[in-house]
Amino acid sequence: MPVLPELAQIQFEGFNRFVHERLLEELGNFPKIGDTDKEVEFRSVSERYQLTEPSVGERDAAYQCVTYSSDPYVPVQLTRGEDEVVQEEDVRPGSIPWMNSKGTFIINGVARVLVNQILRSPGIYYNRESDQKGVSTYTSTVISDRGGRFKPEMDRKEKIWVRISRKKKISILISLVAMGLSKGDILKNVRYPKILSNMLKKQEGAVESSEDATAELYKHPYSATDADISFSESIFKELQKRFSQHRCELGQIGRRNLNIRPTLDVPETEHFLLPQDILAATDHSIEISYGVGNLDDIDHLKNRRVRSVADLPQEQLKLALNRLENSIRQNLSRAVRRKRAITPRGLVTTAPVIATLKEFSGSHPLSQFLDQTNPLSEMVHKRRLSSVGPGGLTRRTASFQARDIHFSHYGRICPIETSEGMNAGLISSLAIQAEISNSGSLQSPYLEMSESSEKEQLIDSSPTEDDCYRIATENSLISQWRTGGKELIPVRYQQEFISVLWEQVDFRSIHPLQYFSIGASLIPFIEHNDANCALTGSTMQRQAVPLVNPERCFVGTGLESQVAPDSGGVVVSGREGQIRSVGGNKIELSSIGGATSNDADSRVVSSELKIYERSNNNTCIRQKSTVSAGELPKRGEVIADGAATARGESALGRNILVAYMPWEGYNFEDAVLISERPIYEDISTSFHIERHEVEVCITNQGPERVTKQIPQLDSHTLRHLDDDGLVESGSWVEAGDALVGKPTPQEGADSSRAPEGRSLQATSGIQLVNARESCLKVPIGGRGRVTDVRWVYPEDDTSNDSEVIHIYILQKRKIQVGDKVAGRHGNKGIVSKILPRQDMPYLQDGTPVDTILSPLGVPSRMNVGQIFECLLGLAGEFPETHYRIVPFDERYEREASRKLVFSEPCRASASTRNPWLFEPDHPGKSRLIDGRTGDPFAQPVTTGKAYMMKLIHQVDDKIHARSSGPYALVTQQPLKGRSRRGGQRVGEMEVRALEGFGVSYTSQEMLTTKSDHIQARYKVPGAVMTGKPVRKTNTVPESFRLPVRELRCMGLNLEHNFVIEEDLERESENI
Repeated sequence: MPVLPELAQIQFEGFNRFVHERLLEELGNFPKIGDTDKEVEFRSVSERYQLTEPSVGERDAAYQCVTYSSDPYVPVQLTRGEDEVVQEEDVRPGSIPWMNSKGTFIINGVARVLVNQILRSPGIYYNRESDQKGVSTYTSTVISDRGGRFKPEMDRKEKIWVRISRKKKISILISLVAMGLSKGDILKNVRYPKILSNMLKKQEGAVESSEDATAELYKHPYSATDADISFSESIFKELQKRFSQHRCELGQIGRRNLNIRPTLDVPETEHFLLPQDILAATDHSIEISYGVGNLDDIDHLKNRRVRSVADLPQEQLKLALNRLENSIRQNLSRAVRRKRAITPRGLVTTAPVIATLKEFSGSHPLSQFLDQTNPLSEMVHKRRLSSVGPGGLTRRTASFQARDIHFSHYGRICPIETSEGMNAGLISSLAIQAEISNSGSLQSPYLEMSESSEKEQLIDSSPTEDDCYRIATENSLISQWRTGGKELIPVRYQQEFISVLWEQVDFRSIHPLQYFSIGASLIPFIEHNDANCALTGSTMQRQAVPLVNPERCFVGTGLESQVAPDSGGVVVSGREGQIRSVGGNKIELSSIGGATSNDADSRVVSSELKIYERSNNNTCIRQKSTVSAGELPKRGEVIADGAATARGESALGRNILVAYMPWEGYNFEDAVLISERPIYEDISTSFHIERHEVEVCITNQGPERVTKQIPQLDSHTLRHLDDDGLVESGSWVEAGDALVGKPTPQEGADSSRAPEGRSLQATSGIQLVNARESCLKVPIGGRGRVTDVRWVYPEDDTSNDSEVIHIYILQKRKIQVGDKVAGRHGNKGIVSKILPRQDMPYLQDGTPVDTILSPLGVPSRMNVGQIFECLLGLAGEFPETHYRIVPFDERYEREASRKLVFSEPCRASASTRNPWLFEPDHPGKSRLIDGRTGDPFAQPVTTGKAYMMKLIHQVDDKIHARSSGPYALVTQQPLKGRSRRGGQRVGEMEVRALEGFGVSYTSQEMLTTKSDHIQARYKVPGAVMTGKPVRKTNTVPESFRLPVRELRCMGLNLEHNFVIEEDLERESENI
């Protein structure tokens, strides 16, 4: 398999372009600023700017909850008076978030990533639209980089109109005259003057001058009255000058696209829409309306561009510098007016830049919370493409065509991996070898087929170039085309599939995985799965939690060894040398022979290991050494494994012995039955780290303090606190234990001066407590080991009025009933029962099965790849062999996968002398024995080794119970959700099901007492405490009062009365 590019390269290249090109460009565009009398002038010398190294390290920034950033220093000059006295100083305009070694940003201690956005490329596009009556009109839409849209369209009466920013259409002649062209210039510079001359005749006298056209132009979009609009000469010149600039700014990419179609020769430095652009677009629209030329496919990738990490910060930096310009202008005018001393540093404030970039990093839709469930999810998040966001599509209005797969995605965007639900087709992933050019175009590499060259050359092809060449798919026989074979080869050419001879092939793809993303490329036998199951499998891999003892998969695709190093989760040797020492948190590497020299210490490089660090998803990041002292690693060799890695390869799960059979109904509907072995041997055990925080601040009643002296709590609750009131690191805490002792002052400080207070203090020495207990306690389900205690000071708090304490608790979670497990083929399920090992079915050699899966989950979902994997995995265990199968191996021969999964068990059976590994009578199956009875099952069962993962959806995070809690203000019903301590909603279907069983009292309680009957809720606790029955109340619940109030708002008064049985009996006695 060819060597793949670094998977996180897109993030690094984008940020590198931003630092070396875009940052200098925006600083160079910073204008000169002067006062009204032009006595003082402020200008920046951006060519000599410098960037400092971040003041804190990556790990310290995460622990201290600060931003990992760099400070730029720009020389600025202040020129005064006619003598031109220049004062120059280096100023710091603000801080720029800096990318760390993993391709992410640390903002306030949280790892975030900038997602690449794919948008329509600025330029002109020709299309045909139909109105409600079915009448077609030909339009040419000019999409700008900044500003509105300019859309000329031609109706069936051969009249040409234009819409500016999707407002009311006006005649194109009005817009051209308003931009400064005369009627003669218009007719001279068009190819079809007859159509425009006819329009001029019909509109003769309507527009006589540029002033009239400008008035007409600004009257339509803003719905002005029909009264005459007049401009002063200065206002008219300003409107005429800035009309095209403010309405449509093309940018460099838009100008380049507009020069290509229609053919123009405008310099690329001209970034605004010109009159000649409109005339050329009009000519081309007329040609297309008469059948000359082709319409544009807006979903083609040649009409899309990617806003990468270089573009998104540039836009925000431009906005920040505009705000800084206004701030400097105000400070300069204020200082001149008040005749104060002016210095460059006194004029520049860091607030505009810091506030703008902070807002962008924390709240922009494309600056997202990094998914750190495992290294694969982190890598996939860095290579994600989003069509939503500012300037993009929306989830509700995006059409099916915009979400669908396009042929230009071939080799650039994965056809498998996308989001589910409303984001389907809008959030996608890059193919493993796709690259982003400097202009934002998606490129895919191909091998050039040339007779003159003995070695095939690798080129990067853009979507526009794909239509010009014949591109064949990768094939095992295509490398032997020089032998003179005359077979026809299927190729892609001009958006179609045709068959040509070998000599006519221009390019070929590199390998079969070139068209898939990272997640889909890790699924073996993906060609035997349905696309929906492959999508589910790639999603489940991103949700796998790192296990305590990960294991390499027996059956893989070969990409596992590259995903782990590129994710940054493992430690790689930076140079060739010798391992000097290996510790629990550090590995020392020295140069060969350096240990005996005098400067041995200067040649030693230390690699710090991450020990029990928390990720964004509360999983544990733990690195373990894979080398020992004295070894000689090469440069680039893995010397320490990280989370979900084993021997330098991605390891998201474990190889589990599975059997596809029903078992007493416990694996019905994708439920999973497991044995006790994964619990006792920690096969599916994972570490999780929860962070709990509490703020210590100064209140109106006084400062809060951290102490162990909390009178409201008993000594057992405070047993883990030290003398300072903080929990001791290494303590094992249970739910309800205090982690931080903190009393908060409250009102009522004068209560001790009251007579009863003085009496208690004098007689028994009791001091009344004037503070309420606000300690940080372990929540329910949060038991574990305290690993770290840290004081954090907010980055933007200069008064030191508040401090934050972070407590990290490590949890060891074994697999249990309710946890979710999954394979790599979309076969997921919930653990329904854990059986003793002696009750599980076992193989003919006595090995009990670890997991029982439902056989009905295979044929209906058409994911046969899991069967191939488990059969080949069983052969890999006898003896231990790791297979790396490239998908689409049927290109070698027919039924290649099936032959492989049968031949390898046959070989393993012969080499190990275990005939049950491969039985010719029923290949792929084996006879299992019931562990409860010792009798063999009636039918042979498919048994093998499957790679199973434990997912982040765990029962400890989902199980919830409520006795009482908060209620909604309007309906007075319990809130919903575990985070709000809510209750379980009983809807119409649930009530009908309960009524079907006749549980009238249970239904009555669910609809009244346990829901929104306020008076009944108040009476229940007292009745339960005294043991008396709960009596029915004579009032209605709030869910009945609410529609009554709503009807009264509509003018309908609904009155109701209660008929009480006791009153009826009393009246009958009187009768």
